[in-house]
Amino acid sequence: MTRTAEERRHEIVRAARATGSVDVTALAAELGVAKETIRRDLRSLEDHGLVRRTHGGAYPVESAGFETTLAFRSTSQVPEKRRIAVAAAELLGDAETVFVDEGFTPQLIAEALPGDRPLTVVTASLPVAGALAGADHIQVLLLGGRVRSGTLATVDHWTTRMLSGFVLDLAYIGANGISREHGLTTPDPAVGEVKAQAIRAARRTVFAGVHTKFGAVSFCRFAEVGSLEAIVTSTLLPAAEAHRYALLGPQVIRV
Repeated sequence: MTRTAEERRHEIVRAARATGSVDVTALAAELGVAKETIRRDLRSLEDHGLVRRTHGGAYPVESAGFETTLAFRSTSQVPEKRRIAVAAAELLGDAETVFVDEGFTPQLIAEALPGDRPLTVVTASLPVAGALAGADHIQVLLLGGRVRSGTLATVDHWTTRMLSGFVLDLAYIGANGISREHGLTTPDPAVGEVKAQAIRAARRTVFAGVHTKFGAVSFCRFAEVGSLEAIVTSTLLPAAEAHRYALLGPQVIRV
């Protein structure tokens, strides 16, 4: 059966979202078209903000209509995320009160925090709270609210109202996308509100994320790059691109 360009592109997006990435050669064979046709499809899909192209393929961009689950994130790019998390935890300094965001990389940051000194961790993430609840010197404050099933984190006015009563030393923030033009973005407005409130409450903000987040733009903007003290990512983000982000204000650390 011959597919129209629209049907073919819909199939490519569906495959990318189901598996986390797609390959030009495999798609060409599966859909029975030339590789150049697939490359044209991917360029079009990238122009529409649905995928980001890579060498030889593409991966899906998270949007208002599509967001990966925590379970998926915990199996994707794990070595890179672990390196980033350890480097981010080293930026703790003399902070005594810390916000840790939802998401798998922030969860790894939480697990990398020192357990031998008094620390208060505020979080909307059930997995983060669970990971730290047994630590001797860490007091965990879990923000109440509606729990989102995909990420196991709380949102809505209960969460933001509770956050607004705090003054925090440091916030570790994640995002679905970060770009120089559009700042930090996430698909869900309720999640964006929690992140924005955490940044308002914190004296210092650190963004930690894998290289594929850079240049990606999601639905809801919650912060500008210039509001960050530091960005922690991996050496898979090119040095020249890291420098462009550093020009907007934050220290950029590549590990």
